[in-house]
Amino acid sequence: MTFISKFNSLKTKTRRFIDRILGNDYDRYSCYYPGNTGFWSSILINRFTSRINLEQNDLDRLEALKEEGVVIYAGKYKSMFDFLFYHTALKEKGLAYPAIGFDFKFIFLQPVKRLARIFLIQLDYFLNHLSLKSPYASGYISRKLLEGTSGFLFLIERRAFYKRFVKQSPDPLTLLIDLQNKTEKNVYIVPQAIVFGTHPVRREAGFFSLLFGSQENPGIIKRLVTLLKSPDKVSVEIAEPVNLKTFLENYEVSRLEQEFQTHRLRSHLVDIINRLRRSVTGPEIKSRQEITEDILTERSLQEFMADYAVRNDQSLALTHKKAASYIKEIAANYNIKNIQFGELVLSRVFRTIFEGLVIDQEGLQTMKDKSKQAPLILIPCHKSHLDYLLIPYIMYKNKMPSPHIAAGKNLSFWPLGPLFRGAGAFFLRRTFKGAELYTVIFKAYVKKLLFEGFNIKIFIEGGRSRSGKLLSPKFGMLNMVFNAYLQNACDNLYFAPIFVGYDRVLEENSYLKELEGGKKDPENLSQLIKARKFLKKKYGKVYINFGEPISLNDYVREKKLNTRHMNSPETKQVIEDLGYKLINSINSISVVTPHAIIASAILNCYSSRFSKKEMMDRSETYMNHIIYFNANLADTLTVDPSTALNHVIDIFIQRNFLEMADEEEEEISDNTYFIVKDNKRPILDYYKNNSISYFIPAAYTSTSILEKDILMFYAQDLEETYRFLQDLFLDEFSFNEEISCEEYIDKCLHAFMDDGIIVPSNAVPEAYHITSEGLRKLRCFSQFLYPFLESYKTTLTFFEK
Repeated sequence: MTFISKFNSLKTKTRRFIDRILGNDYDRYSCYYPGNTGFWSSILINRFTSRINLEQNDLDRLEALKEEGVVIYAGKYKSMFDFLFYHTALKEKGLAYPAIGFDFKFIFLQPVKRLARIFLIQLDYFLNHLSLKSPYASGYISRKLLEGTSGFLFLIERRAFYKRFVKQSPDPLTLLIDLQNKTEKNVYIVPQAIVFGTHPVRREAGFFSLLFGSQENPGIIKRLVTLLKSPDKVSVEIAEPVNLKTFLENYEVSRLEQEFQTHRLRSHLVDIINRLRRSVTGPEIKSRQEITEDILTERSLQEFMADYAVRNDQSLALTHKKAASYIKEIAANYNIKNIQFGELVLSRVFRTIFEGLVIDQEGLQTMKDKSKQAPLILIPCHKSHLDYLLIPYIMYKNKMPSPHIAAGKNLSFWPLGPLFRGAGAFFLRRTFKGAELYTVIFKAYVKKLLFEGFNIKIFIEGGRSRSGKLLSPKFGMLNMVFNAYLQNACDNLYFAPIFVGYDRVLEENSYLKELEGGKKDPENLSQLIKARKFLKKKYGKVYINFGEPISLNDYVREKKLNTRHMNSPETKQVIEDLGYKLINSINSISVVTPHAIIASAILNCYSSRFSKKEMMDRSETYMNHIIYFNANLADTLTVDPSTALNHVIDIFIQRNFLEMADEEEEEISDNTYFIVKDNKRPILDYYKNNSISYFIPAAYTSTSILEKDILMFYAQDLEETYRFLQDLFLDEFSFNEEISCEEYIDKCLHAFMDDGIIVPSNAVPEAYHITSEGLRKLRCFSQFLYPFLESYKTTLTFFEK
């Protein structure tokens, strides 16, 4: 037998042996993770991955993808930990979990038997082709994906780029684009980020970052230490899946060659993941000096300052000096240490003075999801100085960056001023009138914040409400934000309406003093020292609700605005419409408290002396109305309204708002009569006004009915009076212009019928009869307008004289 025949015989036997061992299955690669890694490996992986929680809304999002098509998870940097976490956590929950790792090699996580087979396959292929078998070229990855297996890829790594750019290795994104072009199934790429810590990224890398990896891309030691020591600081952020078919059908993308489609897709995914990370940590932090230089060296501002210097006959150097001093006066000095210190202090303070913070977690999560797409402009109502502290505190506690806060210059006093600056506050003067350079610098600073991607909190009412109801919107800050958007400071913005309500406000006594004509005390160190007494009192609960964020891009499209050619009147009208839309949104999410219900029942009485039964009857009428309209109720009113209302009556008696007409009466019964202390009426009025927005349409409608002075009326006869009242109180109560007077009246009439106030006429079509009990209840609603009509009459009488 010749050597060649012996060699061929050996080759044939070897082939039979390999086929027998592999069972003719040559599709095994180290990029596939089977999951059965052995007992100890599984224990170790589960120990670390189980310390991280997935949000329910993210699970719901992935559940919807389960049967939709091919699912690929994408991370920014290559991370075995990220892959193992999603594989373990999602597999446990029965969702689409990654089993294929693009450009991963799970050598040490394969069972020995499978690893031996992979080695044998590669050895056999190498002996026949003098190269290793590729899961890309063989079509293995494409087949597995189409069969329903999910994958995981990373977007940025130095060696991967070198392989693609120099060695022409396959690009996973190119493979996915090819796959999408060849299949009817949708390919979904899910951008994700596991964020180890809430600290903002700083430009300068510290010594420990060089040793253990950066916060954005921590090393394995840093990850494990964080998981063991502070798992609560680890946040999993998942973005809306990118439908690859929709992405490729985009007009601009579809015209590109495949190589450039891949580049565009990679950039798009990296941008999404960067936004995900910033939704937790905030943008990269620059020093205050760097921010100042960026603003003052901007070309358009340089041109303005040169012109300003000439017009005001002063040197350019002096103009620059003024501009720099204005930025120093305005700018925040954002420092995570200040925010962490504030969180520690406020946690203790809030536990001391409040019975609890009732937070709309679903609305908060919606706001957080929107922050992954564009910067937020937070628009809370303004009832107390605590509003400055509560929103950043809640955001930080829920793994969101503390926002920059537009605060009045009156709060910049020492020692709070520096602390507030460090926590993100930037200060503005009460008026910009006559300060042209200051105005331009302030606008440039707001534009810079949006350009950097910071969230900003502004108070649309300007100052704190002393009356309890929302004030008319002020448009200055909205105007600056909108113009910065028009100047391309950012691609989009989300305006987030927020309601903050209190059972009892800290500034109650100072508001009473101001309402009685006293001068407002300026904020200073002595006031801060006196504030210690507040820590000895309880102020009930705080209610924080979040409205649906309004996308500025969507708003511009709905209004059909040409943002490139808007004149001043058009801009002014858009901003005014947006301002009232935000006020209406805050009103719609406001919380009705038992304090507001009882205060309304007390003040809307026709006489100065009333029984408890009369007060509770009015309270029941108001409760029926707000329940019909599905208003947001305080949790105490939801659980046990009777106990909650009686508890408030006890509180009002203890605080001397009410006193019993018969001082010798020992127990309070339905027949107990009360008298209101006249000097306490303004405080009761404040609490009544906290929820008055829910009753104004009913007040207009009931007044329109009573004005007819007959027991039978037609709905259309109410429109003239209703419209008159709506216009008269335009500066007191905003209304939704998209809802007509007829619609408002129709809704109220249905609510009145539900409560037995009116009944439809059987004899006369489209007519209504007032019931005997209904006449009293209509007066209960119309009384909401009485203080405002009385104040208007007083003012008109004064001007007449």
